[in-house]
Amino acid sequence: MKTRVAIQNLKCGGCESTIVKKLHMLEGIKDITINTDDCTVSFSYETNDGLETVQKELSKLGYPLVGDKNDLGRKAKSYVSCAIGRLSN
Repeated sequence: MKTRVAIQNLKCGGCESTIVKKLHMLEGIKDITINTDDCTVSFSYETNDGLETVQKELSKLGYPLVGDKNDLGRKAKSYVSCAIGRLSN
């Protein structure tokens, strides 16, 4: 199944790099595409819990879905994830 989700705190290519790297590590998740212009993540998943797994990973990285709680802790995590993504490129 292919889907697209809108996320918060997506700022740049550093964020994109971290998200793609981490989502590729999840079993059954593939065809990952990030659009920094409209803050969306598109991906395909093969398992029944694939969407939920991706949502949890995005939140853990500091990129909760639009409409989810976006507290200071998540915002801080997104900056750390962004910095890691910039350094790994």
